[in-house]
This record gives sequence, structure tokens and C-alpha cells, in this order.
Amino acid sequence: MQARVVAAKRGARWLAEGWRLFRVSPPVWIALVFGYWLVMSALSLVPLVGVAAATVLIPAFAVGFMTASRSCERGQAPELPQLLAGFRERVATQLGLGAVYLGCLAALLAASALADHGALARWMIEGQRPDDEMLQSNAFSLALMSAAVLYVPVMMMFWFAPVLAAWHGLGAAKALFFSFFATLINWRAFLVYAAVAGLVTVAIPFALLLGLSLVLGTQPFTLTAVVFLMLVILLPTLLASFYASYRDVFAPPAES
Repeated sequence: MQARVVAAKRGARWLAEGWRLFRVSPPVWIALVFGYWLVMSALSLVPLVGVAAATVLIPAFAVGFMTASRSCERGQAPELPQLLAGFRERVATQLGLGAVYLGCLAALLAASALADHGALARWMIEGQRPDDEMLQSNAFSLALMSAAVLYVPVMMMFWFAPVLAAWHGLGAAKALFFSFFATLINWRAFLVYAAVAGLVTVAIPFALLLGLSLVLGTQPFTLTAVVFLMLVILLPTLLASFYASYRDVFAPPAES
């Protein structure tokens, strides 16, 4: 197994390839995303340990979406049971990755608390929204920026790690190591990908909603319906694009 260095322009194609994979079977993709959201939401409602438990399961579910994407790449419609593929392939390693991910997020939020006395952390963990004064403060802005900067290396470690553990048989430490350096040596492609993804998932939808609000006025039902429709399309496309990046950087094993 060796990570390849791909051209920067490939990053611009990953989201388009995610859209192509989503189009293989939109209803199943939507069901997969809804099933994931339902499980994570239910877990998050469990007092004290719910949010932590949901976070630990994220790498295993990531393998499920990668498995569905691989099926689409092979011209086969994904299946709902594939969402649980990560719980059948080296589940102990996946849970270990989840524990490390939880620890990284805890450390990140603890660092942000130095700036805003824990306002961002309480919002993320307990859903306790800061008051308007805090949201507009320099301290909260600094906490947000700090969290964003600190999350970059975490994201690099976990971008490929779950699938490297599941499909290539790597232990948690090696999977994190290879993922980090695979994204590092392909920083140009990932920078282009981030720009395109930001444009497609944030800038364009925001402009569309702003235009609709100016034309239609304040009609919550209509705007909510548009937001829901965009999420239904964008989330599966984004998830499938992760597989496109993996396929370019690492050759998928012939059989897994």
C-alpha cells in the first residue's frame, strides 16, 4: 500500500465524482444518510454518555458510507446493510479510532475554552447556545478560529484512517499515520477540494436562499423545504466524494 500524489486539479473532481456515485441510487443514499442521522440523534439524547458514544461510532459509520460508494463505483446499487459494514470489519480497531477521535475533540474544545470560558464547548456538547453578547464577542470568535485551526490536523488523521483499517488491515496508529501524511503530501488537491466543496455546499446554497428570501419574502415553510432538499442532495454527494479522494490516493484492494 502506497499513497499517491495526485494533481491539484483532481481535488476539483472529487465532488463531481461524488455526485456521479450518488446518482447510481439516490433513494438508497438518502435512506443511508437518514439512517445514520437517526442513530446518531438517538444516541445523542442519552444522558451523560450519549454524545461521547455517538462520536466513538463515527469511524465505523464512515466505513459504511465508503462501502456504499465502492458498490456504486462498481456499477452496483448500494444496500442499506452496508451502513453497518464498519461494525463487521475490524470493529475493535474502528472503536479504537473512535476513542482517539473523541479524545482529540475533547482536547480541541478544552483548548478553545481558554478563549471563551467554555461557551463553545457547552454549545457543542450540551446544546447550550451562548447568549448574543457572547456570540458577538472577540473571545468567542477566537475560540471558533482556534477550534477550526486545531481541527485541521485531526481531520487529516481521520480522513482515510477508518477505511485504511477496514480494507488494508492497518492498526489504529498506522492508519492515522498514513492518513495524515497522505493528506499532507496531497495538500494542493485537498485545498482545491475544500474550495470547491465550500463553494458548492455553503456559498451557492446561501446565495440561493438569500435570493429566494428576497423574492418570496418570509415564508418559513418554503425556505425550510428548499434547505431540506439541498441537504438531501449535498450530504450524500459529499460523503461519496470522500471515496473519490481515497480511490485517487490509495488503490482500493481487489477484494475486501
